[in-house]
Amino acid sequence: MGVPEKLAERMSMAEQHEYLRARFSRRTMIRGGAVTLGTVTTGAFVTGAGAQAAVPTRRTTAATEAVHGALVAPFGRHLAYGNDPRTEITVSWQVPVAVKKPFIRIGARPWDLSRKIEAEVRTLYTPAGVGASGDHTQYYIHAKLTHLRPGKTYYYGVGHQGFDPAEPHLAGTLGTFTTAPAHKAPFTFTAFGDEGVGYHGLANNALLLGQNPAFHLHAGDIAYGDPAGQGKSTDTGFDSRTWDQFLAQTESVAKQVPWMPAYGNHDMEAWYSPNGYGGEEARWNLPDNGPDKKNLPGVYSFVYGNTAVISLDANDISYEIPANLGISGGTQTKWLEAQLKKFRASKDVDFVVIFFHHCAYCTSTAHASEGGVRQEWVPLFEKYTVDLVINGHNHQYERTDVIKGDKVVKKLPIGGTAYPETEGVVYVTAGAAGRSLYSFTAPDSYEGHEHETDSVASFVNTKDGKVDETVAWSRVRYLDYSFLRVDVTPAQRGRHTTLTVSGIAETGDRIDHFTVSRRAK
Repeated sequence: MGVPEKLAERMSMAEQHEYLRARFSRRTMIRGGAVTLGTVTTGAFVTGAGAQAAVPTRRTTAATEAVHGALVAPFGRHLAYGNDPRTEITVSWQVPVAVKKPFIRIGARPWDLSRKIEAEVRTLYTPAGVGASGDHTQYYIHAKLTHLRPGKTYYYGVGHQGFDPAEPHLAGTLGTFTTAPAHKAPFTFTAFGDEGVGYHGLANNALLLGQNPAFHLHAGDIAYGDPAGQGKSTDTGFDSRTWDQFLAQTESVAKQVPWMPAYGNHDMEAWYSPNGYGGEEARWNLPDNGPDKKNLPGVYSFVYGNTAVISLDANDISYEIPANLGISGGTQTKWLEAQLKKFRASKDVDFVVIFFHHCAYCTSTAHASEGGVRQEWVPLFEKYTVDLVINGHNHQYERTDVIKGDKVVKKLPIGGTAYPETEGVVYVTAGAAGRSLYSFTAPDSYEGHEHETDSVASFVNTKDGKVDETVAWSRVRYLDYSFLRVDVTPAQRGRHTTLTVSGIAETGDRIDHFTVSRRAK
């Protein structure tokens, strides 16, 4: 992405951004093509009316011409919750060229889309030389919907001047979404990490809809626009067009199931902003209730039914890949504890589920475990009896026993039940969504093919480098493509409330299942 590798080795994400912006200065960019003044002066992207005027630096039509809106179709639709999933949701999409007056239509029935709301354009410009894509402008559009009714299904269509989804011949472009219920009720959600673009990501997506999830969690390393993933830009690897492919690939699910991401090491892109997340802020519109919207836009929480979900940014505490190490100055960890304290005190919240990228406990030969997570967050997970931790980063499925203090408190066999209130925390690595697989040092052991192993050789990444360890907590290992399904069942008549967690292979076979149980509040 424009920074020589040897130089990038010594640079933080912010230093790489400064280097790139100096290298691709205003003079260089103008010499390379006709760039709008707004794009140059504001940097990575602009919003609102100014963004709608931005154009690619190289045109195939005369400057006075424009592509008629009727010839431009939206693509890459994806949903995300607002701060309150019962009443807020954002519909996002792309267009391949600039359009005028983008909007969304919404209604309770597909033939009644009379409510029309103006949308916001975020234009993301990548000049030639910053990676492999050449001069490339992407147009991301967002419509934030508020004051919705809980537990209600809405129909929507997205469009712009010349393309109105209310027209009968465009009825096939409509989508739906359903807001979170006002009260506790059974529901399902899915999760995975490390998807990228390709056959296996597409295959897993094809199975997701069949689970009928209320929402989907993506535990980082989303599209792999930056294939290096070290927070160190290379001269040839980065390709912004990968995101166009990714959002088209996931649209079949994400256009009707809120797609809630956390950010991983492959999601830091130095060109767009000092923190590496300028590109992500153009592509996503996530809850803004985190501790540091400027530096950590992928940190947030939401409550669905009886379950609180927290997204964290482990780049902030990663010793293995330190490009953004310490970017929050400790505010993320303080916010996390405040969130955990709030949710545990809430009479409406039974379960707390946390997802982020780098693994707390994993035995992969590639990345294994992140010592920064164990140091900063694991003590809080244990203090506030977190019910489930979901990670990516390692491209495989692995599930631990019940852990507390880095030790096995209780063996959790396939089909077993964990009681976090009195025992400890279960960690699941679900990083086999689509990218090339890693390996284990111990044999696979999964449902129907169990191979119990007393100890597994692994390592943990610390501030002093890799430290070897031999662990006893690796209970389930599956080295093929897969994802998580979680079924949440509120308590009835004073009984326990449960999370039933299942590992599902790309083939549709179940490779693991266990239950997390709590007393009803």
